[in-house]
Amino acid sequence: MASNIVEFFGYAPQDDSPAAKEARRRKDCPFVGGRCVKKLHGGEISGACTLKPVAEGPVICCPVRLYAGNYEALHDVAHIAFGRDVPMLPAGKIANQGRECVAVFGKGWGKELRLPARGKNKRGAYFVDWVLARLSAEGALVDFVAVEVQSIDTTGNYREERQAYLGGRSFTGRSTAGFNWENVNKRILPQIIYKGHVLRQEPLCQKGMFFVCPTPVYEKITERLGGHLSPYPLQPGTVTMMWYDVGRPAEAGKQRALVSGGQLTTTIDQVALAFTAPRNLPPPRVYENAIRAELRDR
Repeated sequence: MASNIVEFFGYAPQDDSPAAKEARRRKDCPFVGGRCVKKLHGGEISGACTLKPVAEGPVICCPVRLYAGNYEALHDVAHIAFGRDVPMLPAGKIANQGRECVAVFGKGWGKELRLPARGKNKRGAYFVDWVLARLSAEGALVDFVAVEVQSIDTTGNYREERQAYLGGRSFTGRSTAGFNWENVNKRILPQIIYKGHVLRQEPLCQKGMFFVCPTPVYEKITERLGGHLSPYPLQPGTVTMMWYDVGRPAEAGKQRALVSGGQLTTTIDQVALAFTAPRNLPPPRVYENAIRAELRDR
């Protein structure tokens, strides 16, 4: 698949503003601050936030890009789960608030949860990106939700294009970078299902888990699940999918907006059933016909 980088260290690659040049020079992420954490194979800092395939819309390929607007997506989750008047605060800085608040556990907010390992020396099975915990005015835990944030891994490469932009040069060709959509089947959906079941055991996880992703990832999920998931109200054992896009190209020195594409709440059971159900199958005899075609070509 041919594509081009449309956001590079947070700005259009052709942006010659002082802010864009400084971000490229320092290899900084303007969305959360500090150095870009997205790496290429070999450890080099990537800088690519969003790629645009030929004849298609932009696809966010870095999960940190979904934290734009001072973690706007997390605020959206908190508003849905707890209401708009409950402030969000880093969990490590909660002290005698005297009013209801949401304690945020996650990277960049000062404190991550220490969760038990699954099996010997394993960490990843239970770990979620974020936990938002609602506390009473007296500081007691009332309820909480877990949030997973996923973009999509890339295939191919955009090294030549990246080097051109780092050197202040234009790039008129196409990169070979594409997207590893098979990860929806192999990694993303199994994680949602497993972690959703784990969270359903939690008495205080009354509104389930939330899954934040780019719009094309959500579209691939619904395609894989047969195109239809029944909507449910927030309750234990649900997953609320929230999808986002980048907005229109911005003026020099500015970033594109992060635009909400919608949300859907359904149950983990609905997702698991659709994932294992025999939907979207190829025509009968697809293997037989492929074998026969190869034999004819010999």
